[in-house]
Amino acid sequence: MLGIGLWVLMLVGSGAVHYYLWIRLVRDTTRPRTLVRRLATGGVVLSALLAPGTRILTPLFDPSDGGGGRFLAWPGYTLIGVLLYLLPTLVILELPRALALRRWRRAEQQADPGPAPAPVAVAASATTSATTSATTSATAPEPVSVPEPAADSPAPAEDRLVGRRLFLGRAVGTLAGATALGTVGFGMSSALGDPLIKRVPVTLSKVNPRLAGLRIAVVSDIHLGPLLGRAHTERIVRMVNGLQADLVTIVGDLADGTASQLGPAARPLKGLESRYGNFFVTGNHEYLYDGVEDWLDEMRAVGVRPLVNERVEIRHNGAYLDLAGVEDLAGQEHGRGPDLGKALGGRDPSRPVVLLAHQPVFADEAARHGVDLQLSGHTHGGQMFPLTAITELANPVNSGLGKVDDTKVYVTNGAGFFGPPVRVGAPADITLLELRSPQPV
Repeated sequence: MLGIGLWVLMLVGSGAVHYYLWIRLVRDTTRPRTLVRRLATGGVVLSALLAPGTRILTPLFDPSDGGGGRFLAWPGYTLIGVLLYLLPTLVILELPRALALRRWRRAEQQADPGPAPAPVAVAASATTSATTSATTSATAPEPVSVPEPAADSPAPAEDRLVGRRLFLGRAVGTLAGATALGTVGFGMSSALGDPLIKRVPVTLSKVNPRLAGLRIAVVSDIHLGPLLGRAHTERIVRMVNGLQADLVTIVGDLADGTASQLGPAARPLKGLESRYGNFFVTGNHEYLYDGVEDWLDEMRAVGVRPLVNERVEIRHNGAYLDLAGVEDLAGQEHGRGPDLGKALGGRDPSRPVVLLAHQPVFADEAARHGVDLQLSGHTHGGQMFPLTAITELANPVNSGLGKVDDTKVYVTNGAGFFGPPVRVGAPADITLLELRSPQPV
């Protein structure tokens, strides 16, 4: 659960962001004291409250399929997705906007260099001269009238500039809005559609020809909750079973809620089919809510074995593989956490070992213990471009197959999503790894 300090920070940050959005999308596009401006301002205020309110309040509602959490989560998280693209698009457009305004100001200055000499002054000078030269005349000069400007004279330069600013503001707002809505629409179709199936061969030095060909299905970050429910689990089970894997591994972040709330949404996992068993390790989201042990019991009830700092022996064609799993690093805040020494203690070092660890950053520890292959999730592949750059900086491997020292690391993008129901540049996936031997068959 989020703390009050973080709530305040989120509200203040949302206020600052939305003030900028009000400037560019309301002040720059509407005239003062109009109904349109008042309505648009109200919309910005509502957005400023809804965006952080969604993250703060959604965990307080029931996230199950029939719960009330979805009525806040769907509009709120979709709005957050739009804001995440609207804000950077407006920032990118700041430079061309400033250049256009500067060019228009210069054009107006060149077209209107300054006021001409006043006609009244000329008339007064002419009258004085006429009076001086006509000292012998008793007749005063005729009064000189000042001509009125024509009714159809051009608008002042400042009025024209204001009109152009309105035009530019509306053009910028339209472009930014269309970009954000179009990107989020594409991203939602990706996030809510079927995950991609990836087939990845992995060669490990300790895999002998008899063990070669072992197939491991990797699923992570299912994120059952107010946006993804039982139907999502059923789809994943159907797709995994179609792979005919020897092992099925679920690498954390199964749900965003307690087992009592979301256990029914996870129960289709009982239908998973594999040759040697189905296995599970915790992710950081299993520790965000009370009752991680309840989730471990729920997994056992559906035939998915949790690996809690332990390992199992897999025998395939007369050869052996050690499959180990550790609790997530987030468990350390709850007196739990990973214990790789316990998981690997006493094993035969001649066997290859595959480790299930939710976070890729654990690969440094895995490499020190001689792990051959680590399977992870957690990053979502960044989920939404350009957030991919942040996850790439924070993790040794962000997506796909990589290496940390002598340990190979495979990171799945995950089968679900967290927060906005949007994926851009990082589609959801379910992976089938096939172990290969460097030795000829």
